[in-house]
Amino acid sequence: MLSATIVSNWPIVARYSNFLGQPLEVARSSAARGQMAGASTWAGTGLSQQDFMQRDECLIVDESDVIVATANKYDCHRFTFAQPRGLLHRAFSVFLFSPDGKLLLQQRAASKVTFPSVWTNTCCSHPLAGQDPNEVDSADRIADGSVPGVKAAAVRKLAHELGIPPEQVPPASFTFLTRLHYCAGDVHTYGPAAEWGEHEIDYVLFVRPLQPVTLAPNPDEVDDVRYVDRKELAAMMNPGSGLRWSPWFRILADRFLDDWWQHLDEVLEGSKHQDYETIHHIL
Repeated sequence: MLSATIVSNWPIVARYSNFLGQPLEVARSSAARGQMAGASTWAGTGLSQQDFMQRDECLIVDESDVIVATANKYDCHRFTFAQPRGLLHRAFSVFLFSPDGKLLLQQRAASKVTFPSVWTNTCCSHPLAGQDPNEVDSADRIADGSVPGVKAAAVRKLAHELGIPPEQVPPASFTFLTRLHYCAGDVHTYGPAAEWGEHEIDYVLFVRPLQPVTLAPNPDEVDDVRYVDRKELAAMMNPGSGLRWSPWFRILADRFLDDWWQHLDEVLEGSKHQDYETIHHIL
């Protein structure tokens, strides 16, 4: 199944290829425009995981992170013969630290369609089309590191998933570090031929509010939360713990996180580890 639309003000027809090299043609229709307009009324209450799958319009990108279309979450995350790695789309991962430098982790709800019950960073989701404030970042906003769209999406989802009031995590408080391109099927849940997975260019955001945030986790999204220091995280990620982890968090933890965390003050001040140009392709 493929259901995609073109972001407003872009060409009426766009062409891109799936991972079998077959061209796919995507046209913007009046129905699609209406669906995107409706997305601006997004709310985190009264909707099931299945509702979000059909309603949320993700930003489809090429491997250079150029937006080519939009498609709903269902289509983005389906791994099928026609699209064996889903549809590459933008995402973000928030790492929220306490004032004393501990990292807030969440365990994804057992009801999640993809990667249920795994532990991961504070919040992981997608900037969407048709939102107010706008969550679509242009190339110049990525190049200068401001990414206001991704930050607006992060504020929205921190409230939805964890109940953190937006005024406690204003967009200006986030630091954008870099981007990660990865792909992973959810083989633990669905087996070797998993029909669900993630294929994302993931924007990494750090934030450390000056005061402890208010937490009211949404049980439809989150089963557990925990603040940890570096030693505690290492113990949790030891295979002997029996805990499962999201693939995106494991990549970031294995390759980048410890160095970022050791220099947290400098990272948050913007003097270390910001890399707006590089997309780390880890496939």
